[in-house]
Amino acid sequence: MDDLTPVREVAERFGVPISTLHYWERRGLLTPHRRSGRRHFDTEQLYRVALIKLLRETGLMSIEEIDALLHRSGTDTWQETVHGRIATLDAHLTRLQAAHGYLTHLLTCRHGDALETCPAFRSTVPLPL
Repeated sequence: MDDLTPVREVAERFGVPISTLHYWERRGLLTPHRRSGRRHFDTEQLYRVALIKLLRETGLMSIEEIDALLHRSGTDTWQETVHGRIATLDAHLTRLQAAHGYLTHLLTCRHGDALETCPAFRSTVPLPL
């Protein structure tokens, strides 16, 4: 068996509360080993913690979506979840790239206090109808 890492150390390493690791265990996302009644994680479980944290923070996935992905529950449910998340992230990336471009433009914009009249801004920002 791999070296086991105590739950407190796992929480510290990953910057998550111990209660979060317990919650993920209750939800069936983690399966720590028990030694004298205390939770310990092997290398495989540490990678699973890293994956769950990554999906929560960067993929903006819910616990239910992560559960579907990790357990591949349903026939195509987990794939639909992944495709949906990719579409959401693509849309978010597009908005972030537009914001980045506009903020970069602001550094050299000649319109000073009247930024909303800037033709570059107006050409990239659609008004809701």
